[in-house]
Amino acid sequence: MGVATVTELKQNVSGKRTFRSSLSTRHATEWPLSDVSSDLTVEVGTSSFALHKFPLVSRCGKIRKLLSEAKDSKVTRINLQGTPGGAEAFELAAKFCYGVSIEITLSNVAMLRCAAHYLQMTEEFADKNLELRTEIYIKETVIPNIANSISVLHRCENLLPLAEEINLVNRIITAIATNVCKEQLTSGLSKLEHNLPLKPMTVEVEPPSDWWGKALAVLSLDFFQRVLSAMKSKGLKQDSISRILINYAHNSLQNLLVRDIQTSKGSFSDAETQKKQKVIVEAIVSLLPTQSRKSPVPMAFLSGLLKTATMASSSTICKADLERRIGLQLDQAILEDILIPSNSHNGHHLLYDNDSVSRIFSVFVNLDDEEDDGSQLREDRDGCYEFDSPSSPKQSSILKVSKLMDSYLAEIALDSNLTPSKFIALAELLPDHARVVNDGLYRAVDIFLKVHPNIKESERYRLCKTIDCQKLSQDACSHAAQNERLPVQMAVQVLYYEQIRLRNAMNGNHDQFFFGLVHGQYPQRSGSGVGSGAISPRDNYASVRRENRELKLEVARMRMRLTDLEKDHASMKQELVRANPANKLLRSFTKKLSKLNTLFRMKDVKPIRAKAASDARFLFQKRRRHSIS
Repeated sequence: MGVATVTELKQNVSGKRTFRSSLSTRHATEWPLSDVSSDLTVEVGTSSFALHKFPLVSRCGKIRKLLSEAKDSKVTRINLQGTPGGAEAFELAAKFCYGVSIEITLSNVAMLRCAAHYLQMTEEFADKNLELRTEIYIKETVIPNIANSISVLHRCENLLPLAEEINLVNRIITAIATNVCKEQLTSGLSKLEHNLPLKPMTVEVEPPSDWWGKALAVLSLDFFQRVLSAMKSKGLKQDSISRILINYAHNSLQNLLVRDIQTSKGSFSDAETQKKQKVIVEAIVSLLPTQSRKSPVPMAFLSGLLKTATMASSSTICKADLERRIGLQLDQAILEDILIPSNSHNGHHLLYDNDSVSRIFSVFVNLDDEEDDGSQLREDRDGCYEFDSPSSPKQSSILKVSKLMDSYLAEIALDSNLTPSKFIALAELLPDHARVVNDGLYRAVDIFLKVHPNIKESERYRLCKTIDCQKLSQDACSHAAQNERLPVQMAVQVLYYEQIRLRNAMNGNHDQFFFGLVHGQYPQRSGSGVGSGAISPRDNYASVRRENRELKLEVARMRMRLTDLEKDHASMKQELVRANPANKLLRSFTKKLSKLNTLFRMKDVKPIRAKAASDARFLFQKRRRHSIS
């Protein structure tokens, strides 16, 4: 069958112009004017098109097949419900069959490509058919450009599964990954050339190298995963992958960085929303870069993912992955990062997920132990200690984490549902050398005792046993000695170590340790990690610094005590006077009378020599014994 043009139809048939569509109001000039009456009605969805058989069968293989296979040779109505893109796509394809020039754009090329495949508008039925036209546009305009590829891929989400069957989705995903890696390589080379000393300096504002990362946020989760996996396989840098994931998570996950617990919990009240959030967060976690202490993924982002995973009841594997990542970078965290709200859907009544935080700190502690083992091997090989001062990166990280733990303990101590055993387990999680000063831990214990006044005495004692009284500052010791919430044993222990410090300060024993062992006189704490033979350089350095600081504090403490003794002495004298007012009056009268007697005697004495003066003084004293005083 040849191609029947509109002109031929005008010459052969006369009648009313009936070519129209019920889609929407359109301009009359969009379609060629025809005086041929319609002989075929095509139904697509809820729309119907009154068309002509000859233009359609000349380019559309599917319509030709339907008409040829029909039992009735005079078929006037066919149904094309499965047309990709619906009535809009079929309308454009029909216009193309009538010879109308249609505009292929980024917004309709995927739809037209799928419609051309479905309607079999191939070269088999006509030259330069719709399928070829769309393929040329895709190769020349879509594939070479990252932004265009992402836009068309986003349109393919509504054209599944046909877009997959014609391999359109895979081609675009591969193109995006390839072009992104090329751009990354080009950007790196341009920066290298720019840094060459012989290169003349040119001031140019370069666009961000990962601008397309934000564009990927419009994709569905499935397409996003496939694109990012393709990028990783092509060699995209880890930091670029991290930025892409952060952008996508911020656009897909609700309340990712919410600090308020109640707001975070309220956002997951809908079961359907919770299910979607669970799928998204698990997918994002599976795409994160390799775990390491120098991971490019920010701590705040990991914390937000863990909070979302907890509230969405994500899988144990997903949460364990996030907990390990946070534990590896725990020295970079702040208090808000580890305040993981508990999942109330699981029946928990605690404010925070303390078990998760415990696992996070355990990761850091175990990592520190592994590094300690490696350091010990180096020390044994070299035959000497590697000096590990508090200013070293490793010791600095430990101190940061210990302060973080103390702050967390003070925060969860306000939870009335927290049990003492859980609090004690967290307090004892870090090794002794992690805390140079125990003031933060003492503050947390004091808050817990204040919020939980009805706990057992044994539990109160176990709580206070976590505090090393030798590592309390002057202010903390003063507060502990007068704190009625503490057991008597701890108050006595505080006073005992205070006495030792005072004695050492007065004796000038500057070489003795105020914290730890003093010439083997006091037993070591079991968890100190210090053997009986030698003290590690880290503990030695820390002890010397603590000793110097405590010496200064002792001087100030002695001055304060001296002032207190003087005040007590004056107060005792006042009490004695108040107790016997008659004695006071008698002593006052006697003293005044004695002064008058002395005055009268002195008037009779004249200037004499030394010997005479001595006799006169003896005479005066003898006479005074017979006086009334």
